Amino acid sequence: MAGRRFLITGASRGIGFAVAQQMSANGDTPIGLARTKPDNFPGEFVSVDLSDRSSTQTALDEVLGAGAIDGVLNNVGIVRPGHVGEIDLDDWADVQDITVRSAIQTVQAAMPGMVERKWGRVVNISSVVALGGVQGRSSYGSAKASLEHLTRMWALELAQHGITVNDVAPGPVSTELFRENNPPGSPGEARYLSMVPLGKLGTVDDISSAVCFLMSDSAGWITGQTLRVDGGASIGPASLL
Repeated sequence: MAGRRFLITGASRGIGFAVAQQMSANGDTPIGLARTKPDNFPGEFVSVDLSDRSSTQTALDEVLGAGAIDGVLNNVGIVRPGHVGEIDLDDWADVQDITVRSAIQTVQAAMPGMVERKWGRVVNISSVVALGGVQGRSSYGSAKASLEHLTRMWALELAQHGITVNDVAPGPVSTELFRENNPPGSPGEARYLSMVPLGKLGTVDDISSAVCFLMSDSAGWITGQTLRVDGGASIGPASLL
């Protein structure tokens, strides 16, 4: 069944934008939430600062006022690096809030309609960093690990309503933000490539394909799972070969 409406947080670029493009190509309507609307967004879009709880709720009310939501992609997140002795507690709280609180808030908004229709999809975007292995990522990794836990918990609670909840955990992906910090040929790129047994970075299309599959009818008997789309980074670093 095509023509569904899927909500995407952090939809202005990177993985969120790629998912929106693929959903639109599939005949569905992506609904983007982010601070800045891109010129060529292929669906509905509401500009909102997702770090603000009240503004987020106002945006969700606007989206729901235009029609039911059939699925949610919780993609928004921020990185505030710091080794354990350097973690700023305000930074830690900000990372947890925008990653975890926004996910809870969007699912709570969409859930009543999905329960009523006995069909729904939730996909959370985690990270290989949730497993450790990258120093200085305590705040980011713990937030993504929280999403992996919530994936299992929500899958259990919502299964009786025909709603599946899954998680896609990317490895290093060549997004705009990644390239800003790790240009081709840089030591940063080499460091991330050393994590990946397949020896190459992922693309946003690699991740969007996984997300759209889990949002589809074909994935109706998959719930509570974390799909690690990471070139093998979660099974061991390429440098050990």
